[in-house]
Amino acid sequence: MPPTPRPEGATARTYVGWRYAVLLPPPGPPPRRPDPGEADDPARAAREARHEAEDRTDRPLYIALSGLGAFALLCLVLWPLRVLPATLAVGGVAACAAIAVPLVIALVQSRQVAVQRVESVRERLAAESEARELALHARLDGHAREHTAWQAACRAFEAQPLWHGVTAPPDTDAILVVGGADAGWSALLTTIGVSRLREGGDLTVVDLTGHSVTRDLVRLARRCAVAPRRWVLPADLPSMTLGTDLDAGQRARILSAVAAASGGADDTDADETLLLRLMEVLGPRAAIAELIGGLRALITPEDDAAEDDAALALLTPGQRARVRERCAGGPWDRAWELERRLSPFEAVGTRAEEGEYSQVKIISTDRASGEVAARVYGTYAVAALSELLEAPGVPGAARRPRGPRGRTVVVCGAETLPEGEIEQVLSAAGTGGVEVVLMFRDAVPAALDRFSAPGLLPVVMRQRDPGAAAAAATAVAASGNGGLALHRLTERVAEEVGDTAVTPEEDPDAEVVADDRYFASPHTESGAVIRSAAAAVAPLDLVRHVRSATVWGEATSSHGWAAAPLDTGGDPAHRTRPFTPDAAGLLSLPATAAVVLGPGGPVLADTNPGILTLSTATLATVDDSRTSGDESDGAPGAGTGGQGRPRAVRPRVLPTVAVPDTPDRAAPAPAGTDGAPGRVPPNLGPPPERLDWRVR
Repeated sequence: MPPTPRPEGATARTYVGWRYAVLLPPPGPPPRRPDPGEADDPARAAREARHEAEDRTDRPLYIALSGLGAFALLCLVLWPLRVLPATLAVGGVAACAAIAVPLVIALVQSRQVAVQRVESVRERLAAESEARELALHARLDGHAREHTAWQAACRAFEAQPLWHGVTAPPDTDAILVVGGADAGWSALLTTIGVSRLREGGDLTVVDLTGHSVTRDLVRLARRCAVAPRRWVLPADLPSMTLGTDLDAGQRARILSAVAAASGGADDTDADETLLLRLMEVLGPRAAIAELIGGLRALITPEDDAAEDDAALALLTPGQRARVRERCAGGPWDRAWELERRLSPFEAVGTRAEEGEYSQVKIISTDRASGEVAARVYGTYAVAALSELLEAPGVPGAARRPRGPRGRTVVVCGAETLPEGEIEQVLSAAGTGGVEVVLMFRDAVPAALDRFSAPGLLPVVMRQRDPGAAAAAATAVAASGNGGLALHRLTERVAEEVGDTAVTPEEDPDAEVVADDRYFASPHTESGAVIRSAAAAVAPLDLVRHVRSATVWGEATSSHGWAAAPLDTGGDPAHRTRPFTPDAAGLLSLPATAAVVLGPGGPVLADTNPGILTLSTATLATVDDSRTSGDESDGAPGAGTGGQGRPRAVRPRVLPTVAVPDTPDRAAPAPAGTDGAPGRVPPNLGPPPERLDWRVR
């Protein structure tokens, strides 16, 4: 079955891990409500002004009138007593009356002026009070808007994704991984598998480690209703057709590379020429067993029928004669050595059956074969893949236009390959439009020398010895400096999982039997057929499958605190600690941690696929989140105000990839109206009226 084409416009991203980043700053304390102050009473102020006017102008008049009245009264009293004559008494009274009349008139006029002044003061104070009331309303309205913006900022801060995807740039041809333990490689392989299963892409893994680093990947693929095809070399060489349907030149180059990988530095060009001459006689589709028979024909006397040699019996007497004639004068010792080195591949494709297309293919070496066997079988697999992936035409063909890549080839243990094959597969990645991931156990020069090459993404994981760590630290320092932070979850999950991610099962088919609990028939519960390829797996389905099928998902989901939202009053920095990518730091790096040397400098990522199960994780990258926030606010930097506090305008948060919260995981608590986290009541009925902040 051919691979399912992706929808037009779909983008294929290769995820290498997740990065912990808090993009929105803490909103800070809630804004203070403005104090309305004591309201002034215009009547009381008018009375005070009146009393002040009386004290200033009317009191002397009252004193004068009191004195005149007392003098007039004294005159009237002294007249009957005959102390004063009547004339003087009447004259005194008249004089007091004459003086009192203008004083009374002045007092009346003063009272009128005081009333007018009091009225003007009352009007002025009333206008000032109204202005203060309007200003207070404006301040309260502004405070209400600021408080609403603060609540929105609190919700955005608490709901923002904390784990962002780390992907290879679009112009990446290959990813070079240096260092790492088996557990870290298992996590990285599963994360890359998530990338390909997400859009229905093709994934081929060549595992030369001899360990079970692909176990979680196989379980995840089966849980996604994709049946991966697996070959364990050398046992499955007869059922593998890789490299058997190529042309003569390609097959000759593959077999000569295999012969060189199994011995010393031989002349591969001479071996390739000899194999090409044999194919001219035996045909371009001649099996490896027939080629071995042709090599034995060169070193077997003409009169020796060699009826007991099964490989030589595959050739007719006429073919033997033509082989000796075509290869006459050749180096017979080379034919003998070439035959000895190719004899392990004699059965390649002899029992192969026409099978369906498989979306996930895994080629691994038997752990009991040894390092030399892994080098030889790995060279055959990688050389054959390079020939399949390389653009048609002569070597050095033009690079294909880069576009969405949905096909990835991963080589685990690339340090066992000859350097020529590493160069060949990297060249095939550039010209064939296929992404290649080369994983080196140590910081070997074959990997470090290519860190600065264009189109390559270097990734540094935990180192095994101080010398390799020092070389890797130098490469990291050359890529730039940046403040790296290591999350506590990365350390805890790596310690908890440990080597259980790569511990082999007692029964090789135990994982298949375990999956039969979910797939008791060729159909899933939803009716989906377990097949060799799937279209695209929805992110939420991937979350569920990663949690149930991988040890990483189970271990990560058990840490409920990792999915808890940020506290609006706390410091998110307490979840991380600074990390220095020097030699000592790379030696103690957790198994799943990786320093990705991207174009913007080094980034510390966690390759743990279980992070996808957290409610605070998102498939969007940090650049995606920042770009989306800038576009929604209209201009770069529009999301923050002049004082460093998020503005009230539509806080932008990308949707997270999450699943419904389990009972042991705390759900994010939105901020209440009083500024403290609380539960928001259901949205029933019309909205309530705006509160009057003047009411105490």
